[in-house]
Formats: sequence, structure tokens, C-alpha cells
Amino acid sequence: MSDPDLTGAVWRKSTRSDGNGGACVEVADLGNGVAVRDSKDKSGPTLAFDTQGWRTFVDSLRSN
Repeated sequence: MSDPDLTGAVWRKSTRSDGNGGACVEVADLGNGVAVRDSKDKSGPTLAFDTQGWRTFVDSLRSN
């Protein structure tokens, strides 16, 4: 997914990330995919995954 429109994106982070000193990421559901950014650099770069790419990424994290 390239250069998604992030206007109006609602960013969220895991409730599990609250106690780690701010070293976390935020995600936004884009309807046809997911965007990810560093919570400390909200205007910085983002990664964007299409829906299947995101599922594959999350599944691989869960299996490790």
C-alpha cells in the first residue's frame, strides 16, 4: 500500500504499552489496510499495510 490518505485517521496504541516509557507504535484502521507510526514522532514516517499484509504480519508475531 503506497501513500495512503491519513486525513482523519484515528490512531490508537495498545493498552499494554502504557508502562514502557513511551517506546510504542500507534495503528490506524484505513478501511482497506492499516497504517503504523512511532507514537513519539506523530508527524514522522508511517508504514502502511494492505489488509492481507497486516494479517500476515500480526500472525507472524503471534507465532514467534
